[in-house]
Amino acid sequence: MANMDVEDFIQQNRALADQVETYRGYWESEKHWEPRREFILRNINDFQLQQLDQLLSLSMVWANNVFMGCRYSTELLDKVKEMAEGIEVEDAPVFKTRDEIMKKQQGR
Repeated sequence: MANMDVEDFIQQNRALADQVETYRGYWESEKHWEPRREFILRNINDFQLQQLDQLLSLSMVWANNVFMGCRYSTELLDKVKEMAEGIEVEDAPVFKTRDEIMKKQQGR
C-alpha cells in the first residue's frame, strides 16, 4: 500500500481510520506515526477484533526496530518485516551492532 493508497483507504474507510488514530502514542512524531499507521492499516484485516492487541504489539516491535534499533528474536523480526513489506520510511536511522563497531575498531 503506497502512501497514496493509504490516503485512499483512509478516505474510503473513515470510521476505521479514526479508530486507528486512537492507537497513536502521545510520544510518536508524524515521522514515526505515519509508517506505523500504515503497518496497522495494511494488516488490520488479517486480525480479529480479539487479536487487535497482538497487531498493535507487532506494529510497535516493527517501529522500535526501525526507529530505535531494538533487537528481537529472528523469528519475530522476520514476521514483522514481512508484514511491513513495501512500507517506505524516510530518513530511517542506521544502527550498527556492537560486533560491527568492534570489528571496525580492530581493523584500524
